[in-house]
Amino acid sequence: MASIRKSVLLFLTFLTVIIIPATPQPCNSYKFPNNFNYAACEDLPVLESSLHWKYHPSSGAVDVAFNKANVKGSSWVAWAINPTSKGMIGSQAFVAVYKHDGSIKAYTSPITSYATMLQEGNLTFPVYGVSASYTNGHVIIFASFQLPGNTTLVNHAWQEGLVSDDGTLRPHSFSRANLQSFGTLDFLSGKVSETGGNSDSRITLRNVHGVLNTISWGVLMPIGVILARYLKAFDCLGPTWFQLHRACQSLAFLMGIAGFGTGLYIGNHYGIHNAPHRCVGITLLCLAITQVCLAVFLRPKKDHKYRMFWNIFHYIVGYSIIALAVWNVFKGFDILNAQNIWKKTYVGSIISLAIIAVVLEVITWIWVCNKKRVKEPENHVEIVIG
Repeated sequence: MASIRKSVLLFLTFLTVIIIPATPQPCNSYKFPNNFNYAACEDLPVLESSLHWKYHPSSGAVDVAFNKANVKGSSWVAWAINPTSKGMIGSQAFVAVYKHDGSIKAYTSPITSYATMLQEGNLTFPVYGVSASYTNGHVIIFASFQLPGNTTLVNHAWQEGLVSDDGTLRPHSFSRANLQSFGTLDFLSGKVSETGGNSDSRITLRNVHGVLNTISWGVLMPIGVILARYLKAFDCLGPTWFQLHRACQSLAFLMGIAGFGTGLYIGNHYGIHNAPHRCVGITLLCLAITQVCLAVFLRPKKDHKYRMFWNIFHYIVGYSIIALAVWNVFKGFDILNAQNIWKKTYVGSIISLAIIAVVLEVITWIWVCNKKRVKEPENHVEIVIG
């Protein structure tokens, strides 16, 4: 009986270890390798990070240790304060770069543009020392600096990203956690606040941007092409195919402009940039505007000698827009670290449209071949009366 109870107890203990996730180690229980004790600490809300500090009121200086847990592989970690605003521009960053060979480097980096690669440089306030260490998956940045402006209340932010094999720092992810990694900090009172409302607006705009562009460029545009290519072969429909095509593409174009606008707003106000995604988006909008202008103002009549060249250009631009749009939608999913359900849903939509296009292609060919066969001249017998 005792052995049964012991077995049950061991089994329940095993289930508890598996099912109940391990809680992160609180900041006040962490022991630093240099045995330095900080006066205050705070577990930051996202990215498995904590901040430790010791403020010196007499001099206005502060000693800081930023601790990032669960660092795997070659990665960079940064913690920054912004003495002038809450945005990315103007942030003064302390950066640590850890490589898989075990080497680690710490330096300072002033952020002067959204396209920053965290280049090494001097900050706008005195820095007395900066170093970094890696221990059991923890990357820790140690820094001592003079607080700017004789104030203890600062805006701060923290980030993480990967390092390429050639040592290039790759842009950080745009996941929900990465978009929420900022707030305010008072070194004197120890009060740490999250800027929740601002981050929520960023996430909402990010989602609106993704939905608008996925539906417009990634779904409605291909549907409009399918309507034009296959419905116009059926004479019984008359101009209906053109009206449906124009309505679908017009709606896609308007939604695409709205999606493009939200992307510009996010980039200009929140510093969220991805060069390939942005360049393809601009190219898509330029091609779409060209397509609309040619269709509305410069479309020759059907019997015009240049109509054939106009059709060829119209087809090339249209299919180019679809190819670039699908690529950019998937690029957007990668940038946002979208859940697999969204990727799978879009893949399913594209596959469904492709199957519909193949079926309509077969039906159209059969219809066209039958129509040509009916129109073939029959053998007539000439009857001469006289």
